[in-house]
Parts: sequence; C-alpha cells; structure tokens
Amino acid sequence: MAFYHPLLFRLDAERAHSLTIAALAVWGKAGAPLAPSTPGLATTVAGIAFPNPVGLAAGVDKDGRAIDGFFGLGFGSVEIGTLTPLAQPGNPKPRIFRLPEDRAVINRLGFNNNGLDAALSRVCSPAKAGAQTGSPPSRGNKVLGINVGANKDAADRTADYVHGVTRAAPHADYITINISSPNTPGLRDLQHGAALRDLLAACTAAKGDTPIFLKVAPDLEPADIDDIARAALDNRIDALIVSNTTISRPGLRSANAKETGGLSGAPLAPLARQRLADFRKATGAGIPLISVGGIDSGAEAYARLRAGASLVQLYTALVYEGPGLPARILRELSALLARDGLATVADAVGVDDPKLPSS
Repeated sequence: MAFYHPLLFRLDAERAHSLTIAALAVWGKAGAPLAPSTPGLATTVAGIAFPNPVGLAAGVDKDGRAIDGFFGLGFGSVEIGTLTPLAQPGNPKPRIFRLPEDRAVINRLGFNNNGLDAALSRVCSPAKAGAQTGSPPSRGNKVLGINVGANKDAADRTADYVHGVTRAAPHADYITINISSPNTPGLRDLQHGAALRDLLAACTAAKGDTPIFLKVAPDLEPADIDDIARAALDNRIDALIVSNTTISRPGLRSANAKETGGLSGAPLAPLARQRLADFRKATGAGIPLISVGGIDSGAEAYARLRAGASLVQLYTALVYEGPGLPARILRELSALLARDGLATVADAVGVDDPKLPSS
C-alpha cells in the first residue's frame, strides 16, 4: 500500500489504471505467484461453482487483458467488459476523477472498449471446451463473466445485446446484460416496461445454456424495482447484480465532486445496501443477488452476504486499498464465518433477513 498508492496517485487516473492493467497482465503471464488459497469459501450460484464469493466487477479490465493477473489476486470470479459489438472510444478525456477525501471515483467513460471480437480472441483461446454441449470453460475453478452492452450510436440496441450474448455465450461462465451505466445516453431507459421485457426475452433466447445476469442501477424508484424484479423472474434471469454507479452525490467533500458521471466507492455503500434489501424483498429471494458498491473490507462483504447477497464484487476500493485487498477480504470472511459457526458461505446468505428464506 505505501508503495502502490502514492506512486499511482501522482499520475492521471486513467493513465494509472492502464499501467495497473499492464502490470497485472505481465504478472498473470508469470503464473501469478503468491496467489492466495481460499479453502472453505467455495459456493455455488446460478449453477456455477465459484471458488469464493469475491469477484472483480466489470469496468476494471474492460478488454480482458489481465484476467489471469486478477485471478492471481484471489478473486473467485472476474467479469470483463462492458464489451460492445463494435469498438468505440467512449467519452472525451478526462473522464475518470479520484475523490480521495471520500474514497470514491467518478467516471464517465462511456463503454470505451476495443470491441467484443477483439476481447474474445484474447480470452477465449482455446474456446470453451465442448462448446456445443454447453460444458464449462477449461479454467479449472476460475469463473469468467463477460459483460455486454450496446454501442452508443446503435440503431437497435436490443440487437446489439443479442449479438453480444450470442457471441459470448460459448466462452463465458456467465454473461451480464449491462443496461445500467449512466454514461451512455438513454441506456437506462431499457430498465423499464416493455423495453426491458423485450430485451430480456431476446437475450434469454440467445444464451443457450450459459447463465445470464442483469446489472441494474441504484437510482431507481420503488415501482422500478418491482418492475425489474418481476421481469427478471418472468424471464428466468439467473442473477441480479445490484448495482452500478450512481448519479446522486451524497455529501461529498472532494474537489471533483461536481464532475458528471457515475459515482462509485465508499459514498455508494448506503445506497447499495438499501438496493440489495429492496431487490431481495421484491424478488422474494427468488433470484441470487450480487452486491456491488462501497465494499472495502471483509466485514462489509460479510454484511452484504448476511443481508441476502450470494456474491459480492469490488472495483473502486482497489484504487485506495491496493492489490492486496481481495486476499485480505477472503481472510476476514473466513474468520467471520468461523466466529459465527457457519460452515459455508451459503449458510450466511440472508441470515439477517428473518422475513425471507436464506439462499
């Protein structure tokens, strides 16, 4: 931490991010020495065997350049993307802003990526073993998610999502439909009504045997939450990722607080916790939930599990805590489960919600 943090913070945020990805790519090719072991934290969600419940959120490694490096930090799953059918540059720079006094980040990247095919050529060679039979990828117990989106200027955004699901399905352990970024104009409109139902129906028809997850925004009204929950249940979505960045600005102190874009990090935690509770209630615990937003410790990850999350994902806390964070969270989770006499991660899911069954 003492070495990692000050050096990178002297650089522009996006430049620092690119250097981190490049370093982890090299480390991954070296076999990721010192990768932590996670006995006792394995869990099964949506039929997928996760070696532990701590995942890397989409947006960190958009183009899948450092997958092995991130697995080497201890993540039980790595979600790459968001990937669009065609490469696109995203929004003008600067577009990532640190808020150190708040331990937060604001970004307005806008789905910048080199395109779906470029990423698949990198991460899917060899392709999923037995792709025609729907067997899992040959990565041992490492879980790869592929997060797909629509190009900014797409004439038919649903068609872009269907293309992404179809292309990614043979190569992913799960696919995430991302309709919750605030940085592509009009994208969040797909979270509502007939547009959402049509999108989910089309994507589930295209996914084959690959589980499909839906990533939602935190900036939702109660009616929106109920509508999304019903659509997800009706279309047999395998999990909900709750949630993306927020356009709200809860009590920020940093100089960059007025920048436009999605806010992530510690200030998002209260809203992320609330949305987790909201979606657990709205789904009747009928869909696994993955909690994202402000998770920076084993205690916070454990609290999200006990509140109903089956898995958690990290992003912004890595900026402030450094690459040792996943391993530390895993050690703390193990200790907390043992303290409370819980044999497995699944035993912890939802135990603090007496109104609904644990998962």
